Amino acid sequence: MVHHSGSIQSFKQQKGMNISKSEIAKETSLKPSRRSLPCLAQSYAYSKNLSQSTSLFQSTESESQAPTSVTSISADKAEQVNTEEGRKDSVLRCSFADLSDFCLALGKDKDYTDESEHANYDRSRLIKDFVPQNNSEPKPRLPKNDMNYIASSGLLFKDGKKRIDYILVYRKSNIQYDKRNTFEKNLRAEGLMLEKEPAVANPDIMFIKIHIPWDTLCKYAERLNIRMPFRKKSYYTDQRSKSMGRVQKYFRRIKKWMSQNPMVLDKSAFPDLEESDCYTGPFSRARIHHFIINNKDTFFSNATRSRIVYHMLQHTKYENGISKVGICKLINNGSYIAAFPPHEGAYKSNQPIKTHGPQNNRHLLYERWARWGMWYKHQPLDLIRLYFGEKIGLYFAWLGWYTGMLIPAAIVGLCVFFYGILTMNASQVSQEICKATEVFMCPLCDKNCSLQRLNESCIYAKVTYLFDNGGTVFFAIFMAIWATVFLEFWKRRRSTLTYTWDLIEWEEEEETLRPQFEAKYYKMERVNPISGKPEPHQPSSDKVTRLLVSISGIFFMISLVITAVFAVVVYRLIVMEQFASFKWNFIKQHWQFATSAAAVCINFVIIMALNLAYEKIAYLLTNLEYPRTESEWENSFALKMFLFQFVNLNSSIFYIAFFLGRFVGHPGKYNKLFNRWRLEECHPSGCLIDLCLQMGVIMFLKQIWNNFMELGYPLIQNWWSRHKIKRGIQDASIPQWENDWNLQPMNIHGLMDEYLEMVLQFGFTTIFVAAFPLAPLLALLNNIIEIRLDAYKFVTQWRRPLPARATDIGIWYGILEGIGILAVITNAFVIAITSDYIPRFVYEYKYGPCASQFEYSESCLTGYVNNSLSFFDLSELGMGKSGYCRYRDYRGPPWSSKPYEFTLQYWHILAARLAFIIVFEHLVFGIKSFIAYLIPDVPKNLYDRIRREKYLVQEMMYEAELEHLQQQRRKSGHPVHHEWP
Repeated sequence: MVHHSGSIQSFKQQKGMNISKSEIAKETSLKPSRRSLPCLAQSYAYSKNLSQSTSLFQSTESESQAPTSVTSISADKAEQVNTEEGRKDSVLRCSFADLSDFCLALGKDKDYTDESEHANYDRSRLIKDFVPQNNSEPKPRLPKNDMNYIASSGLLFKDGKKRIDYILVYRKSNIQYDKRNTFEKNLRAEGLMLEKEPAVANPDIMFIKIHIPWDTLCKYAERLNIRMPFRKKSYYTDQRSKSMGRVQKYFRRIKKWMSQNPMVLDKSAFPDLEESDCYTGPFSRARIHHFIINNKDTFFSNATRSRIVYHMLQHTKYENGISKVGICKLINNGSYIAAFPPHEGAYKSNQPIKTHGPQNNRHLLYERWARWGMWYKHQPLDLIRLYFGEKIGLYFAWLGWYTGMLIPAAIVGLCVFFYGILTMNASQVSQEICKATEVFMCPLCDKNCSLQRLNESCIYAKVTYLFDNGGTVFFAIFMAIWATVFLEFWKRRRSTLTYTWDLIEWEEEEETLRPQFEAKYYKMERVNPISGKPEPHQPSSDKVTRLLVSISGIFFMISLVITAVFAVVVYRLIVMEQFASFKWNFIKQHWQFATSAAAVCINFVIIMALNLAYEKIAYLLTNLEYPRTESEWENSFALKMFLFQFVNLNSSIFYIAFFLGRFVGHPGKYNKLFNRWRLEECHPSGCLIDLCLQMGVIMFLKQIWNNFMELGYPLIQNWWSRHKIKRGIQDASIPQWENDWNLQPMNIHGLMDEYLEMVLQFGFTTIFVAAFPLAPLLALLNNIIEIRLDAYKFVTQWRRPLPARATDIGIWYGILEGIGILAVITNAFVIAITSDYIPRFVYEYKYGPCASQFEYSESCLTGYVNNSLSFFDLSELGMGKSGYCRYRDYRGPPWSSKPYEFTLQYWHILAARLAFIIVFEHLVFGIKSFIAYLIPDVPKNLYDRIRREKYLVQEMMYEAELEHLQQQRRKSGHPVHHEWP
């Protein structure tokens, strides 16, 4: 024990030791000790599977390799079972790379007893997630190895053995064949296999099918540190969890008597995604026998194979030079016209899926996810992630979470709306307006408008009450809290998904530079602090200058939006005189409604037209900045598009909410635009009805337009492509990869358009929700359609996108938080300024019949309508009429000492409005902050599970080092100890 203290001290100082491959190959196994007990919760079935996978790689079968393929690992490099003590017990092998490899039990020691006095592990506290049931029906397996079906779908080379992992497309008429030849030669040198085949429908189109052999796949999987499964997970629990398990048993008994939830997917229809239940570690060819490999063809998923091939395509040269690298540059210069991974086959089958099972993952996704008949079902997120990658999987997880969270918001908004319906006839304000037959309102325009009885606004007053009632303030506070809860619980949901999908320790690799950036700054270089290699560098002065120009362009576009809104305002001022004298009696009676409706439709057309211009200008401004990487370009472009479209959509709504009818003056002294057009006033029942109309029409029409552009336009394009093929070819068999070529490519912005649409909808749902409580309901109905529409589009109408990885939704989370903050401020101003909540409140407690009392009733608003209307002498208008007309304002009557001046009540209401804004904002922000503090980003059980796994890694690392030290003892002839000295 004493002679090796130096070795132990050096190990403790290093806290970890990287064992070389040669040493690993010579290692012998160690019998279990107390530190390896957590690794012993492993079934004998997995030992058997592992031994089969080990023998698989010791077999003489091998794929035909490229000229520079990696040499396969021979059997003599595998670890051998140490039987020097003559025992028949099982052997535990532990080998590690860094801190991420785990130990794998190869057998089951029935006679094992721990001789250490400190061995106090409780095996009953090791709980396995997966326990096979003998009486359960076997799950259907996808026919991944059905070569006949794969060959018929065009997913194999001509030899019928090598699968197609990627497709390159170019035109024979393109003259840049030298670059292509050099690029393809280098791809073969890297270990890829290529096969060319002309298109059936167009002889000018040539396809290059790419296959990555097993050895090349293993080499790059190790180089990219791709984590692969090698052992079933075992979880640690405590007595509290055990007691909770007893409680759960009673709930399960109760659940048996309840009907099955129709929204839950039938899990028996989906394949076992075993990698989600396994420990994973960076793949290593030296320790290949540690991984669970039942089949070489299915060990690496199609998404992983595509990612590896894409990595090779991005890092292969096509010309001499530092920057002459990558398939993206070849596509930009026209050498190739497309590069994409193929779909796994057709998404439809002549045979029913219930009886014959799914043909492939694409078919399964269509039948169980993308069909419109599955609109009420949960999404198969694990299968989406397996097929499309984590980035797209996170988008659909976020969209599903957002849609689910809209359910309580829609229910509460609907309750507020129905509360208004139930109490509409009992409203004191509505009753007074409907009974005011002898109250005449002053003309709302100069030329063609006449006096209007107040009771003619009865319908508008009742409709306004539906959105402006006692539940408005409550709903505004509820939605502000809802936005915080939605974002906080999404962070918890995201953390669970990143753990389930094994993204906790994933770090995005260093991105390659954009070709435009390299071409612009290739003369200015500096050493990259990450890679240590020289690369082009953008000087700070140049970056700041370009950023200022871009910001100036943004402000110019925002000013253009304001100009468009101003044009719509001028249109409203001009057309309201025409509608007031229109020949149709309906429009003449409801000229204000007709003016607003026509202005909304024109505004929507302008919004859609400006969006097209904004996209091109955002392109120009983003390219002007010369972002360094693609992610920087995407974030900059996404932020510009959000700012443009947000201002474009909401500028007219902000005008109606906060400016319409605020600066009109009073009868006899109206303010006029350009001294010509009188500014527009609100309806006698208030401006809220105009705001509701504006929001409802824009939200409804925009959702219909977006759904058409997302699905209808690709459907038309794909139909036309199929029509041209059928017209030019008779009875020709089109392979799967050519069918994929005829599909539409995924949007060049990736998921930006999808996120942008939903984030703008989130703004509609939260920012002006106090004026339109039905917004969450409309958003919910749209999102139910949106999920299936996007699913149908991804599965059937688009080429298969590259299965990219990601751990979050990127810049959009920060934008959502900003919208949540803006929503609190906006709703405070809508309640205080746009609605009549504050004037009613002041009248009720200061000027009404209940001012001196401390009890509330509907009768306390008696006389409110008369109190809110001021008097004007008609003789001053020069219309030849006498008497008085009324208008909405708090000004002195003509017979007062200060006629038409603001009364004291006006200043009381103004002070109350400002006080309400301050109190409301501080109260809601305080509640939001408190809720955000109470809700942890990571669930407690998940946090404990992650810590437990890290603890197991540390324990297993100690065992590996102990094994290494014992090897050194054997070599030096010293006695071997099974525990630490």
